[in-house]
Amino acid sequence: MIKKLLLAIMIALPMSVFGQKFGVINTQELMESMPEIKTVNEQIQAASKKYEDEFAKLQEEFSKKFDEFQKLEESTPQTIKDRRMQEMQELENKINQFRTTASQDLSRQQQQLMAPIQENVMKAIQSVGAEGGYTFIFENVMPLYTGTDVTDITSLVKTRLGVK
Repeated sequence: MIKKLLLAIMIALPMSVFGQKFGVINTQELMESMPEIKTVNEQIQAASKKYEDEFAKLQEEFSKKFDEFQKLEESTPQTIKDRRMQEMQELENKINQFRTTASQDLSRQQQQLMAPIQENVMKAIQSVGAEGGYTFIFENVMPLYTGTDVTDITSLVKTRLGVK
């Protein structure tokens, strides 16, 4: 009884694979061709430039305080030297905190700007997959081998999104 069941499964399994359609897509190529991505990149670059300018001001302020500290005469009381050293340490902490906050903010902005684009791409992929009757659609990053029964749907999704 078990042998007959296993035999039936072994015969039926390959036949069920024949009816499946597989697709591949290069989402990186797709995303790079979308005009919305260029707009997002420009917005991120503009925000990044503002952070870079502010960072440069903080660095300049630190350099100024460091130069002043180095120019202190040896006869300057130690408490004044300690206070200046503490000011530089506080400014350095402020610079490090600013760098961390700026990086986090830029990442957050990029995620927020990319979310609707990624959602549209996923909807288009799902729509093309459903219409084409695909069982699976895989990312085509670097396939080692693609058989003749696998369809590249990148151009179909581009058409669906209105991208050239």
